[in-house]
Amino acid sequence: MSIVSDAKQAIQGAVQGAMAKAVALAPDNWIPGGEPDPLIRERYGHVGKPLSRIDGPLKVSGQARFAAEFPMDGMVYAALVFSTIAKGRIATIDTALAEASPGVVAVMDHRNAPRLAPPPVFMSAPKAAGGDNLPIMQGNDVRWNGEPVAVVLGETQEQANHAASLIRVIYEEAPALTSFAEARGQGTRPAVFMGQSLHDERGDAEAALAKAEVQVDATYLTPRHNHNAIELHGVTAAWQGDVLRIHDASQLVAHTAWSIGQMFGMAEDKVVVTSPFVGGGFGGKCLWQHQVLAAMAAKVTDRPVRLVLSREGVYRVVGGRSPTEQRVALGADREGRLKALIHTGVTIKTATNAMPEPFILPTRSAYASDTLKLDVQVVELDMLANTFMRAPGESVGTFALESAIDELAEALDIDPIELRIRNEPEKDPSTGLPFSSRHIVEAWRDGAQRFGWARRDPRPGLRREGEWLIGMGCATGTYPYYRMPGGAARITLTRDGRAIVDIAAHEMGMGTATAQTQVTAERLGLPLDKVSFNYGDSTLPGVVLAGGSQQTASIGAAVGAAHRDLVKALLKLAGNESPVAGLGPGDVVSREEGLCKADEPSRHETYTSILARAGRETISVEAEGPPPLETMHWSMHSHAAMFCEVRVNAVTGEPRVSRFLGSFDCGRILNPKTAMSQFRGGIIMGLGLALMEETQFDERKGRVMNPSLAEYHVPVHMDVPEIDAIWTDIPDPHAPMGARGIGEIGITGTAAAVANAIYNATCKRVRDLPITLDKLL
Repeated sequence: MSIVSDAKQAIQGAVQGAMAKAVALAPDNWIPGGEPDPLIRERYGHVGKPLSRIDGPLKVSGQARFAAEFPMDGMVYAALVFSTIAKGRIATIDTALAEASPGVVAVMDHRNAPRLAPPPVFMSAPKAAGGDNLPIMQGNDVRWNGEPVAVVLGETQEQANHAASLIRVIYEEAPALTSFAEARGQGTRPAVFMGQSLHDERGDAEAALAKAEVQVDATYLTPRHNHNAIELHGVTAAWQGDVLRIHDASQLVAHTAWSIGQMFGMAEDKVVVTSPFVGGGFGGKCLWQHQVLAAMAAKVTDRPVRLVLSREGVYRVVGGRSPTEQRVALGADREGRLKALIHTGVTIKTATNAMPEPFILPTRSAYASDTLKLDVQVVELDMLANTFMRAPGESVGTFALESAIDELAEALDIDPIELRIRNEPEKDPSTGLPFSSRHIVEAWRDGAQRFGWARRDPRPGLRREGEWLIGMGCATGTYPYYRMPGGAARITLTRDGRAIVDIAAHEMGMGTATAQTQVTAERLGLPLDKVSFNYGDSTLPGVVLAGGSQQTASIGAAVGAAHRDLVKALLKLAGNESPVAGLGPGDVVSREEGLCKADEPSRHETYTSILARAGRETISVEAEGPPPLETMHWSMHSHAAMFCEVRVNAVTGEPRVSRFLGSFDCGRILNPKTAMSQFRGGIIMGLGLALMEETQFDERKGRVMNPSLAEYHVPVHMDVPEIDAIWTDIPDPHAPMGARGIGEIGITGTAAAVANAIYNATCKRVRDLPITLDKLL
């Protein structure tokens, strides 16, 4: 069975299983016509406050331990040797000098590595986490340029690194397909993403385009991108009896524990994965070869192993974003109403994963058009498996779509914001579903006023200060609302009035623990200092993934379900002498550290009192969030109106972003302080996408040629201008807590806003990212 078929069956099975439980689990507030989450009606005052991060003191004092900072007795350090061919086999591997090198404990390669099953590739099963499905060091085959072929274990990292340089490998090369153009020449095939075809069609868009009064038809190119989180991918692994303990930098601890258990033939509960802090993830901190190799090496040496990928190692082992070639064709009448919207193209993946870059996703719901044609085709190369990278599809898809919208506005002589508003859809153009909450027009109006859009000269190339040409551009950003099934949470109340939440969630720098502490305190009517939020441990309840900007909603739904069950349990425990005796769950609310009758607040009893009367020290409930039925009935998306001002040097061609504003419509903002950081971080990553990020891939050898931050450029302080962000803060009545995701919306639309501003400044339309100065001279 193919990877695509596996993924489609796994996702369909998960959906069917979730629907089977829908009647029993779904609360009224997440089905059509139901009441919104009660948390939307603020009570205790925690949600919506700009609370500083509760983990901040640990990080600034150096007490927050990351994956590569857990000490273990007898630990050895690992260094990897990477293949230098794209496809073939290892003819000979000479490790004698390395084994004799000072401090070397062992060398592991395919000849002495433990026997394992292949990794379950992500989306092939509900808990699958692997970046690909290739066996890890199980034979002498080489499948990509950079695949690990040996692991050296030393008493120190320096000794391991030196010994790794002494290993000599002779390869027998086989023909490899590493050229995008050559692969296209052999034919493409339809792309599938998350079990669904990346193809939508309504009407005859090509015919409508040909008849349209005004037409835009252009090709847009985006390059490969690599992950460059500030924390390198690291792992500390040890076998403790029959338990494998892994300290990882992970976005999915429960998935990783299950997947590694499958590989080693172990029960899931015999693999414990912890990840209390992650120094940036963005889609790359999933299960790759290094975690498995560390566990294998720990078995070979019978000692704990620390393996930290070098920056080059991240490029060799961890997948990134694939290049795309996109066609966007727009046909409109003279008033700017779209008659045809075509967004098609080709991207690259491997045969061993299920992740095409789904660049048409934002176009599905962005604009009303009489006809629509969306399609993604793929080719497969012999390379490292590509993977998710912040806003997969949307980040690069909005570059093409929103650049084309700007070109259409220019052709029509209509203000770009007005053109977008004229084409606002009344319902989802692809599904026909009503929007759960869509306030992008408000975001456009508010953002235009704050940014000073009225001062923009619509005539390109006319505004100048000395050598610097100045321009303004804008673009729409959009990212879908997701909420994965399988979120479960445990709430424990103690007699001293404290609440403890346990859930296998993740903190990757976005403030998860802080926002969820606020949410829990709000739900339970407790002070913030009486709530503890435990996460980042596969032994905790839930199967929560930090990705797709859905973790907040998933946690919120799970905590909400646990809270409802907790109220039921407390009412049973309260007894006949309680002020809330005889009341049902629908009659009471959590307030002032206890329960009270909703319409009679004087009938109140504290949690401490209830537990004391019952002679209990604690009460604990565990519940799973309801299936994501809301997405079956509503089209749910976060939106952004992006505004950019650039300066381009007329002599050197150097582009500089001088101002940027994001105006967001993402439902309710749980914590303005952490949200502002998320919005700004996404925009900064979008500036890198627009102006500098590009993986240089040698198609002759299938090798990444700039695997370092010296040659792969990301924004630094001097590249980042003043970034402002505002938001509507209008709760989405069909989302838990009224909140939609914010982690990825900041990067969407950013590159197009920059490109459109550069056109306004220079009269030069750049359709090939990144926009480097050579394209502007």
